[in-house]
Amino acid sequence: MVNRSTSTGAFAMPTFNIQLFEGRTVDQKRAFVEAITRVTCETLGCAPGSVDIILTDVKKENWATAGKLWSDER
Repeated sequence: MVNRSTSTGAFAMPTFNIQLFEGRTVDQKRAFVEAITRVTCETLGCAPGSVDIILTDVKKENWATAGKLWSDER
């Protein structure tokens, strides 16, 4: 989450950058960003229009954990 100070000293609301394995449907992504926005607004007291969310689909061949690609057999 990133807060950027404005010239008035107020903080711009958060921007979320979220990486996901590819394969989720648009409906799943829609529900996910709606839930993130709702909880963010409830927690921070901000308007939904101030919450930015960027979803990036990542192929399993481009993601590794503990030195192993997710595309390899586990």
